[in-house]
Amino acid sequence: MLIVKLIPCNATALHRLIMNCTVRRMSHSPVSIKFKWGLSASDPEQKPVLFVGQASHLAALSWQDVSCKLEPKVSEEAWRRGINVASPGELCEIWPRAASLGVLPPRRSRHAAPARSHALSKLVRSGLRSSSEEFVVLVCRKRDVLASAVAIARAIPLYSARSGPSPLPGSLTPPVTPTTTTRNTLTVEIHIAQDEGDSEEEGLGPLDPELLENTLSTEELSTIQDVADATRLAARITDTPANIMDVDAFIEEACKVAKDLDIAEPTIIRGEELKERGMGGIYGVGKASVKPPALVALSYTAAGATETVAWVGKGIVYDTGGLSIKARTSMVGMKGDCGGAAAVLAAFSALVKAKPSINLHAVLCLAENSVGPNATRPDDIHQLYSGRTVEINNTDAEGRLVLSDGVVFAQRDLKADTIVDVATLTGAQGTATGKYHAAIISNSARLESLCVSSGLVSGDLAHALPFAPELHFSEFSSVVADMKNSVAQDRNNAQPSCAGLFILAHLGFDFTGAWLHVDMAAPAHCGERATGYGVALLTVLFGAQTRSRLLKALSPNK
Repeated sequence: MLIVKLIPCNATALHRLIMNCTVRRMSHSPVSIKFKWGLSASDPEQKPVLFVGQASHLAALSWQDVSCKLEPKVSEEAWRRGINVASPGELCEIWPRAASLGVLPPRRSRHAAPARSHALSKLVRSGLRSSSEEFVVLVCRKRDVLASAVAIARAIPLYSARSGPSPLPGSLTPPVTPTTTTRNTLTVEIHIAQDEGDSEEEGLGPLDPELLENTLSTEELSTIQDVADATRLAARITDTPANIMDVDAFIEEACKVAKDLDIAEPTIIRGEELKERGMGGIYGVGKASVKPPALVALSYTAAGATETVAWVGKGIVYDTGGLSIKARTSMVGMKGDCGGAAAVLAAFSALVKAKPSINLHAVLCLAENSVGPNATRPDDIHQLYSGRTVEINNTDAEGRLVLSDGVVFAQRDLKADTIVDVATLTGAQGTATGKYHAAIISNSARLESLCVSSGLVSGDLAHALPFAPELHFSEFSSVVADMKNSVAQDRNNAQPSCAGLFILAHLGFDFTGAWLHVDMAAPAHCGERATGYGVALLTVLFGAQTRSRLLKALSPNK
């Protein structure tokens, strides 16, 4: 029941209050996903089932393996016929609207994920029936299980503001009861396929013996569930529009994660305090917004830790471009410019649950890049937390400004040895490395290589950019400040690399720690939906420094 308490206010304010409550009430999808090992008995007529995997893995299943999901509706003959006629990348129904097969592509190139994650997401997205209870039977090698689980998770977004089939409310009348009273459940039952042992050919090196087992422990299932749930959390935050997911709401999300993890409350530096502490990047970007900008840091301290890692996320909850305003078509979708911070927050949640042996920090650089009387102007000069001055020649190149303050905070205040910044930073990233691979740049050849390998294992693909400050950083030259914030000379000279170098310049090109920049502007979305990109990548990249057996086995950082 919705109880409306009348308070003195004008009609416009009342309308805004009621409609905001309405949107918030509708903002959760009713689908939960649960991962299990092994198949249970169920009737496909009552609980539809989708089998998905590579053709060779599906063909290796015996009738005894699968009959519990298909009988009495589907015979062994129908099952075998379906295996024989199913086409890669397509669905084959073996019982109408109840049981189907999804076959993954048989071949992959060396820069695509061995798990065929993107094809798997498409098959699951198109194969579900919207029933109250459904099953996916995932057939894969153990080394592919985490990437496959994440692919399934991102195929079913959490955020929705659809009102359902009920009549639309009047202009001031919100729905009295929720449109959905039951929570749909998708159960993913995992069958581990025989591993062919070709990891060297896949560019992953020798397999950890843990990955040759054909079972999943309770602890391993817990890790899979945590990473999948975190991926959906990151996607939900990114999908939620800025009239709901503003800076205030994002801070609430961070506080909730800290509470759930039973760690100290986040450090929050906000509004005028940012200016007072010299964080002119975050302050300058967000000062025109009604909701003040903020730097939020969550921290996990491990007993006896000798290494400190900080992840820094770009959290622009909406990007108009500022006074260098975006075109009408370019502005649509800019609610997703917080995808980096969402990934950092969610990945932090997942990794802390795996009990890392390192000190781990998540630094969220939150602001709304708005147009208003207080907006930063082109030609303004801001001093960032590094002490370096920046001449603003493009207010739409704001992400690098907030991240520059964030990485310096990570190094100076948190004493981080390894710093990773994650951001939907440049449109040029999609041109450079495409829709599926994030563009990465690092001052450490080892960290760069580990990130690429982690991308193959996790399904969050990454591809390296040139690291050559002596060839690229001159593009930011300014005659009145230490640098400009956007490429000033040649926009055809490796723009994604240049953007990353701008951030490193504030740490200093002589920074003795390891720094990694992940520009995931394109893979952060698939169509109009967020993917939660970055969660799986970060958890696998740093998985070796946890107690999780699965993450340890998958991580190339051994």
